[in-house]
Amino acid sequence: MKTPRALILGGTTEATALCRAMAEAGIAGTISFAGRVARPVRQPLPQRVGGFGGVAGLVAYLRDNRITHLIDATHPFAAQMSTHAVAAAAEAGVPLLALTRPPWVPQLGDEWTLVPDLDGAVQALEGSRRRIMLAIGRMHLDLFARHPQHFYLLRLVDPPEAPLPVPDAHVEVSRGPFTQEDDGTLMERHRIDLIVSKNAGGTGARAKIDAARALGLPVVMIDRPALPPRPEVHDVAAALEWLRT
Repeated sequence: MKTPRALILGGTTEATALCRAMAEAGIAGTISFAGRVARPVRQPLPQRVGGFGGVAGLVAYLRDNRITHLIDATHPFAAQMSTHAVAAAAEAGVPLLALTRPPWVPQLGDEWTLVPDLDGAVQALEGSRRRIMLAIGRMHLDLFARHPQHFYLLRLVDPPEAPLPVPDAHVEVSRGPFTQEDDGTLMERHRIDLIVSKNAGGTGARAKIDAARALGLPVVMIDRPALPPRPEVHDVAAALEWLRT
């Protein structure tokens, strides 16, 4: 068997955990970040930052760096990167595995409005003024400028570099994972009455969903984008086993 040399497409807590496990196991690899966060979490493996230049660029990187395994541990909503990874792995003849989080499912006490995409979430906010926790990250905030009547609570990893597209907003600059208690306190302090969230899945971002349930607050839940078929695992141990086979 070839000695593994992996490329990890990162940006998630799962990717960080995998890097730590690979370093402890002596498995060589590089983690790649898209570059959307100013200060990525420090990794125990070599890292690169920035795009590849589409499918062709990723194919070239895999070949030039003699990558034997490609692991997509990006956010479940990073649809373009995940789609490119499937195509590039097939073209380069490199095995691909997705290390991803199982989606959240509603539990007793949840009040979810399910929408297929961000446009659906925007449409769900039509009507009179509300105080909304908009838990979607910094991208696509401009879509919500269609509803300037609302107050928006935004939680971002980095301070915004440009004026916000919504006129009435408060920015909390912080990095997860968060606790249910902290998120509940945040919602109460800003008198939030609705949460908009992507179905990111996993445990690191679900505190807001648990807090919303405890406080009896409704959630507009955005479904995950459709992706090409690919093998998936949901834990680091399974990804390590795959690297060793």
